[in-house]
Amino acid sequence: MPERSKKLRDVNSLAAAIVGEATGAPKRTRKAPPKPPEKNPAAVELGRLGGLKGGKARAAKLSPEQRSDIARKAAQIRWQRLS
Repeated sequence: MPERSKKLRDVNSLAAAIVGEATGAPKRTRKAPPKPPEKNPAAVELGRLGGLKGGKARAAKLSPEQRSDIARKAAQIRWQRLS
């Protein structure tokens, strides 16, 4: 008697297992997921440096009126979330 899996199967995988067993097809096994490619440490560091500079550089380019508008909109959104 074949061993039964303790895991419940969905209908499609159960049907595939029954057909495979009836026809004598080899069992399908799951493949290990591929490893993500290694990142270049120099590129990672450059990206981090750009990210660290980004907010400060953008704020320096904005006029006081623009900064005020952005802050006002952000405060309105925060208050809307609390209500």
